[in-house]
Amino acid sequence: MYLRNAWYVAAWDKEITRDPKQIKILGERIVVYRTEADTPVALIDACPHRKLPLSKGRIKGDHIECGYHGLTFDCQGTCVRVPGQDRIPASANIHAYPVESRYGLVWIWMGDPALADPGKIFQIEHFEEPGWGINKGDAMQFECNYLYITDNLLDPSHVAWVHQSSFGNQACEDEPLTVTGTDTGVIVSRWMYDVEVAPFYKKLVPFEGNCDREQHYEVRYPSLAYIKAIFTPAGTGGDASNLPEGQYLQMDSYNFMTPVDENTTRYYWFQIRNVLPEDKEIAKYMNESVKIAFTEDRDILIEVQTGMQEKTTRNIDLAIDAGPLLFRRRLQRLIDAENDDLANAG
Repeated sequence: MYLRNAWYVAAWDKEITRDPKQIKILGERIVVYRTEADTPVALIDACPHRKLPLSKGRIKGDHIECGYHGLTFDCQGTCVRVPGQDRIPASANIHAYPVESRYGLVWIWMGDPALADPGKIFQIEHFEEPGWGINKGDAMQFECNYLYITDNLLDPSHVAWVHQSSFGNQACEDEPLTVTGTDTGVIVSRWMYDVEVAPFYKKLVPFEGNCDREQHYEVRYPSLAYIKAIFTPAGTGGDASNLPEGQYLQMDSYNFMTPVDENTTRYYWFQIRNVLPEDKEIAKYMNESVKIAFTEDRDILIEVQTGMQEKTTRNIDLAIDAGPLLFRRRLQRLIDAENDDLANAG
């Protein structure tokens, strides 16, 4: 069901404190907390004795103590104390998940800890770079499977109907899409020429009149998305490597979907822009507007989840589904290969 040897977002940095907290990822309950040196820790949230969640216990220094009988564990999941006996059995040790802090987020590796390479964490261009503004988003819970969200993020066409008052307009309805498979995911993209600027972007574009607009929707395995929007004056677009200096808007939206379980996803995001980098009112406007748009997505996708679960007739696929279907096929191959490796190792 899931690709395990991958980095997922566990939480915003600010969400993990010295108080133990339970989170759930890929159906697994995990306790997270911080050491005295402010380093995040993630352990399976179950004492091996009677399975009381360790998140119901207490932090002592850098260790966590079970709230039932006092078994105590270090940051690597090693049991360092069993009250009432001197010998600590190896079976008392618990699983520790590799975690890394980057971009204001805490990332967690859900697979084999020996394969956890921090270099494989999603790379964010222009993060905290001079001349680029950022609006750090939020985290929303979607009551749907994460693959419905990756479908949505590989579907630029939906903005014409779901986001008519923000990201989309009539120009987004019929322009053909280019679908490209890469080693890391799938890209769906297109340029639209001499079209009206969509409502959300009118406060941001540094020019007047119609625009040429690029939609670049890229989702990487297992569930990380980079959405690039470029707006240039009409007649100047078509080549993202040759844009009119000072006369274009680029907004990079980063979207990280963490499966909670089969029917629930936690969605993290932020945007980076090349205009008005210090304008706090623009950052506030972007945060509020993006959250409204993502709420529109959420409302649709919750209904899609219900409709697909309870369908009594066969659903169909359309030409616009080429990107999402390619992504699902390739991701499933990666999951199947990972499961085969586990079976052969066992």
